[in-house]
Amino acid sequence: MKRAPGRGRPSTIVGIALLALMLFPVYWMVNASLQPAGNTLQGGWFPFHPDLSGYATALCDQGRNLVTSLVVALGSVALSLGLAAPAAYALAQFPLRGTDLVLLGILITQMVPSIVVANALYSAYNDLGLLNSYLGLILADSTTGIPFAIIVLRSFMRSIPREIIEAARVDGAGRLRVFRSVVLPVSTNALITAAVFTFLFAWSDFLFALTLTTTEAVRPITLGVYQYIGAHTTQWNAIMATTVMASVPAVVLLVVAQRYIATAATDGAIK
Repeated sequence: MKRAPGRGRPSTIVGIALLALMLFPVYWMVNASLQPAGNTLQGGWFPFHPDLSGYATALCDQGRNLVTSLVVALGSVALSLGLAAPAAYALAQFPLRGTDLVLLGILITQMVPSIVVANALYSAYNDLGLLNSYLGLILADSTTGIPFAIIVLRSFMRSIPREIIEAARVDGAGRLRVFRSVVLPVSTNALITAAVFTFLFAWSDFLFALTLTTTEAVRPITLGVYQYIGAHTTQWNAIMATTVMASVPAVVLLVVAQRYIATAATDGAIK
């Protein structure tokens, strides 16, 4: 079908306008972070004289919280993939009974509100001494990452030709060797996709951090920003600088991994 003549330029203009509208909050966040301390509404539309004092204040106050979020997010990724990859392989390649029921249970866990899980975990963590700990937050964030990773990895591993696995078995490789040396390398794109979204789930978590931490010993950046606003409502440049620094790891990760995510989605659609 031929595209209607004369519609390309208006569509481009409308697309650029919508994109600018959606990205304006991001621009204003960066702009406000480079303004002097004070009311951000009084700042200019462009930082002609950038002031980095907000970043210095934010780094001093929130640097530890950024490290905490990074440790928790990476730990959640490691735990989620470590459990989800073999589980997805078993559900995809082994003729197990009740596979449909297991998948249904995994989907149901995605429907449970996080506040319900957080309240249940608080009671259990209080008894186990896991409150205000890295391990506690990693386990809590993994309750979201593991089911999602299983669904993503299983859908990809089902498309792996059985001939490849059978050839490895004929060469003498056991099930564990086949999984480690054949299945995982073939599933690299799906693993990266699951890892990226699991990282983003943990990095942006607020509810578990608010419920399962009661001191400043272990405080993710999301909770740090929340409490930072109440404590420094006049230092909007520091608040916006904190949000910029909190956004950078997620943006960089998505930019670097977008090729793998797109490839995994395309492979799944084709196969």
